[in-house]
Amino acid sequence: MTAGLNTIIYPVKDLAAAKALFSALLGTEPYVDEPYYVGFKDAGQDVGLNPNGHAEGLTGPVPFWHVSDIKATHAALLAAGAQPLQDIRDVGAGRLVASLKDADGNLIGLLQDPTG
Repeated sequence: MTAGLNTIIYPVKDLAAAKALFSALLGTEPYVDEPYYVGFKDAGQDVGLNPNGHAEGLTGPVPFWHVSDIKATHAALLAAGAQPLQDIRDVGAGRLVASLKDADGNLIGLLQDPTG
């Protein structure tokens, strides 16, 4: 089960330039501003900038589906023919993410927030 597409992450090469661009676009400062990730909130969406994204195999913006069981969803997508890009990993405070691609090369992100 998903809670929809609530996050999109852009792989960026120049984090400072991308932060300036998205600050101008969204009219706000980031709520997270770290060397490994910059995050904005806008209209119920999380917009993230990942300076390591290209090295992790991300070739463009990745929509992240928020799911309640990342392991089961990941396994179901693999069984349906998806190819893994990033294995499931904790990116801090129990938030789990993974990324895959479909047969057409489209990127699919999965995100599970920690349970209460």
